[in-house]
Amino acid sequence: MKRKVTRARVPVALAAIVFLIPVLALGAELGRVTKVIDGDTIKVRMSGRVEKVRLIGVDTPETVDPRREVEYFGREASEFTRKLALGEEVLLEPDPQCSNRDKYSRLLRYVYLEDGTLLNAEIIVQGYGFAYTKYPFSRMKEFRKLEKRARQEGRGLWAE
Repeated sequence: MKRKVTRARVPVALAAIVFLIPVLALGAELGRVTKVIDGDTIKVRMSGRVEKVRLIGVDTPETVDPRREVEYFGREASEFTRKLALGEEVLLEPDPQCSNRDKYSRLLRYVYLEDGTLLNAEIIVQGYGFAYTKYPFSRMKEFRKLEKRARQEGRGLWAE
């Protein structure tokens, strides 16, 4: 049975293909989010295995660290990431300025949703996390600007 392609889907599909070709050439991988651990860490099934992925350049309030209490806005940040990413197909892109894994053996990646949204940045834009600048990454300047704007606009963590 053939599936009819609507005109509205063709431009979206073409845009996705145009977007994916150069990104996949840079070592990016496709996967599906199977679990959201907290606001900045997810599990992704990719190439037949499940990997813990730490989002590059963003830090959200803690919710699962056994040594700490749940931090202010941590549950909200985790829920935001869950709503956007759980069950979704994603594109995972490494950053040439970062190591491949962190000290907990999590993959360090930028995570793009199917509509092209960069999850790492969207968390900051909506005020659910901070620009994490402890380690260098190529989008640091951009993420700092996003955090500054979220603060100025009183979004999420920055709301009165």
